[in-house]
Amino acid sequence: MINTFTASDDTLIDIHFSSRHLTFPGENIRSDQLQASVPLLLRPSDARSKSLLSDELRSFRISLKWCALDHSTCIGKFVSYFIFVFLAIILPMVSSLFIRVPSSAPAGDPISHNKLVQLPESVLAFIAFFTLFRFFKRYGLRQLLFLDDLQEDSLFIRRGYSHELDKAFRYLACILFPSFIVEVAHKIIYFSTVKISLPCNVCPGNIPLNSIMFVLVLASWVYRTGVFLLVCVLFRLTCELQILRFEGLHKLFDGCESDAGVIFREHVRIKKQLSFTSHRYRFFIISCLVTITVSQFGSLWLVLGYNNEKNFFNSGDLVICSAVQLSGVFLCLLGAARITHRAQGIVSIATRWHMFVASASTRIDQGKNHVPEADETLASNAGENESDSSDIFLAISSQDSYSFQTRQALVAYLQHNNGGITLFGFALDRGLLHTLFAFEFSLVLWILSKVVVLS
Repeated sequence: MINTFTASDDTLIDIHFSSRHLTFPGENIRSDQLQASVPLLLRPSDARSKSLLSDELRSFRISLKWCALDHSTCIGKFVSYFIFVFLAIILPMVSSLFIRVPSSAPAGDPISHNKLVQLPESVLAFIAFFTLFRFFKRYGLRQLLFLDDLQEDSLFIRRGYSHELDKAFRYLACILFPSFIVEVAHKIIYFSTVKISLPCNVCPGNIPLNSIMFVLVLASWVYRTGVFLLVCVLFRLTCELQILRFEGLHKLFDGCESDAGVIFREHVRIKKQLSFTSHRYRFFIISCLVTITVSQFGSLWLVLGYNNEKNFFNSGDLVICSAVQLSGVFLCLLGAARITHRAQGIVSIATRWHMFVASASTRIDQGKNHVPEADETLASNAGENESDSSDIFLAISSQDSYSFQTRQALVAYLQHNNGGITLFGFALDRGLLHTLFAFEFSLVLWILSKVVVLS
């Protein structure tokens, strides 16, 4: 029930009888201003954002616009498709077909190496672009980063996730910026040596084709590398959120007063989001692993198969491409392995918590049972009191038995549902990483044996 009174100075006073609270217009304005100044992830759990735009996503939206990946409008989609086709398909083909090395160039054949580098970079960019297109079409950026579900998390998780959002692009910059410097140095030497020959004299001779192609090739490299690393950063950020939630789940096991039902519901929510993450990124991870594996061993075969001198001029592209590819895939694999390790370690924590609570309840029962044993003669003389105490003892025992069975069921559930990030049912944990390393190392030894025999 709400009544409104108007004073002589036209001050509006709302009296809420249900909550016995007086509301003044000035207080509402100040509270709204204070709430608007607090970041979305650090607001109370019952607060709701009036707009889908938030400060936490500002860096992501700016980065998407600069990378021509903004699919929120029809014009943005058209620009995104055009930039992708031009920088990831047309320009690499032109740079591979119409570049010639003069006879006065240094020893080595950089053209074959350059063609080998262009193909995997374009393939990885296509995989990442298709992944982002599917994400934005089906989920959106907020749902992809699970921002809407953060209202149910604690302040510790929201604060940690806000910190991870702030430093998400630092990982991308730490990989992209050093690689860009090396790429610029290599392309300066490369385009100062090669010659661009277009068919049928399309351009006049006074146009600096080498300078124009130098800028376009650098733009193509930045675009393709940035798109690939952006998806890797998004995957790692999603894994960091689940790691924070597992840390919050670990805090629920502290003490004997923890409720098994609350822990079960929280684990079900985390497991559901891990399943969503696995289904969303499994195509990207598997496709990138296959592409990078073929690229790396093709590069190894090509480099070891040539008997000419290896230098920065003819092998610089291979070094930069390999460093970026391996950094991106390690970013994904290590993030997945970390969250899977946390998911599998929850069983030992739950077992220890179950044992601690069971032993504590046993000590309490022993302390309660000591009193009737000491006063056995008094209890036998008072039949009514004995029946009352027996009822109380049975009630306590039944409650303890119910709690023990609930905790035992929770531990059994966690033992059979301790998977993290999975790829078609296979947990992406340390065991799978060891298997991948053994497979890759076997291929390296096989290629080395073939090259040594051929040489």
